[in-house]
Amino acid sequence: MSGLFMRKHLTFILLLLGLNLLSRPLLADSRLQSFISGTRTLSAQFTQVVTDRTGRKVQESQGSLHLSRPGKFRWVYSKPYSQIVVGDGSRLWIYDQDLEQVTVRKLDQALGESPAALLAGSNEVERLFSFRDVGEADGLSWLEATPRSKEGSFEAVRMGFRGNDIVAMEVRDSFGQVTRLRFSGIRRNPTLPADLFRFTPPKGVDVIGDR
Repeated sequence: MSGLFMRKHLTFILLLLGLNLLSRPLLADSRLQSFISGTRTLSAQFTQVVTDRTGRKVQESQGSLHLSRPGKFRWVYSKPYSQIVVGDGSRLWIYDQDLEQVTVRKLDQALGESPAALLAGSNEVERLFSFRDVGEADGLSWLEATPRSKEGSFEAVRMGFRGNDIVAMEVRDSFGQVTRLRFSGIRRNPTLPADLFRFTPPKGVDVIGDR
């Protein structure tokens, strides 16, 4: 577990955070639409906890993220292992520092294998997902998105709002595992240097995939 689990859902989470401009308003919830329409860039710290179907914690990590719409992000794990995930707008780069290995994919192909691809086509989102308000908990207001199809790898994602900011997310997969993310130090629309969203493989590492 660890990076592998997160990779399955990473693109889905990033898109929900507003990486892609929706071609028409998402009618399911005004909070989500407000966040997406009002966020061009974003920086934050995060903690991530993965639990199995019994509720046992199997992994905990932390790091930082930077987003720039549309399609660019930098997601850095600092503890307990080092991993960098960069979307440069055309490719997805995953650098496992401990393994000295870089995996690179065309971004549209990576999206195509993820439930996130459903959200990229916003004219389909209301047909493919159902949304419901699941009330207040832990001082947050929660919205749940559930895929209408049962063929995907996840069952539901919950988004916790404080005002119009998403400060927590919970992704439950079809095996009963749950990834919980909590965001802190959120800055909306900061000026971010372009080189944050570029990645050059370090010398001497193995590069796997389509460059």
